[in-house]
Amino acid sequence: MPLSMNKEVFITAAVTGSGSTQDRSPHVPRSPAQIAESCIDAAKAGAAIVHCHVRDPETGEPSRDLKLYRELTDRIRQADTDMVLNLTAGMGGDMVFGDAHSPLPLCEDGTDMIGATERMAHIVECQPEICTLDCGTMNFAEADYVMTNTPGMLRAMGQMMTNLGVKPEIEAFDTGHLWFATQLVKEGVLTSPAMVQLCMGVPWGAPNDLNTFMAMVNNVPSDWHWSAFSLGRDQMPYVAAAILAGGNVRVGLEDNLFLQRGILATNAQLVEKAVGIIEGLGARIIGPEAVRDRLGLSKRNPK
Repeated sequence: MPLSMNKEVFITAAVTGSGSTQDRSPHVPRSPAQIAESCIDAAKAGAAIVHCHVRDPETGEPSRDLKLYRELTDRIRQADTDMVLNLTAGMGGDMVFGDAHSPLPLCEDGTDMIGATERMAHIVECQPEICTLDCGTMNFAEADYVMTNTPGMLRAMGQMMTNLGVKPEIEAFDTGHLWFATQLVKEGVLTSPAMVQLCMGVPWGAPNDLNTFMAMVNNVPSDWHWSAFSLGRDQMPYVAAAILAGGNVRVGLEDNLFLQRGILATNAQLVEKAVGIIEGLGARIIGPEAVRDRLGLSKRNPK
């Protein structure tokens, strides 16, 4: 296929995530104040969108606490620096089975399985411009853990997002997730053009190689908007790969803790490094207002 480089690129900063990284780097933000500060720093460095989870401020463990989400979104909206707010809606679908010979009952430790309404409670409360929709069930690296997103649950959550006027960011970990996302658009659950994040190299989703990446790209409808990321040391190579293939980019501590081998990064440093790669390839960075125009978003500040 011919090269179709994106010349006007937006950056998403995924600032903290829900992985067990809080004790692996002092730069992983925990409290709403720390997460908001990291978002502001990333936006100043060039990120147009900030993708946020919340964590327990004391332990750093991932949380679904509405009060933490409200504090975080209030702090971001009160900041002098503009950014597009993207909240996760991916938590609450965690199932941990017993061993291979006795899978039931589910293990209490690690299982966090709730319904669509509860998974969307903080989206209803905080009204972000964007929220994520993980478009499939999949095995992760852990032996007995399953990320659960049934078709019925995704239809319910997607319809709630559409009704709220919140733009879903479809998280696609494999080509089947894109297949189902196009079905949601056909059914009118989601509107077109949709927005997609291609999630590469997450065990056991789409493997981290360029042939698979281009298969993912080629399964995104031509009028949709998309970004991509990969993990760890492959984060920055995928900045280049994404824009060369016509997309946008995601970086941040959710996906990678290091600036280079042995040197822990901040979110702002990862954004700055991505900016250098993008501009070095001859593209330019677009900011939050241009992203709103492109994606059809309206800045929100609900009381």
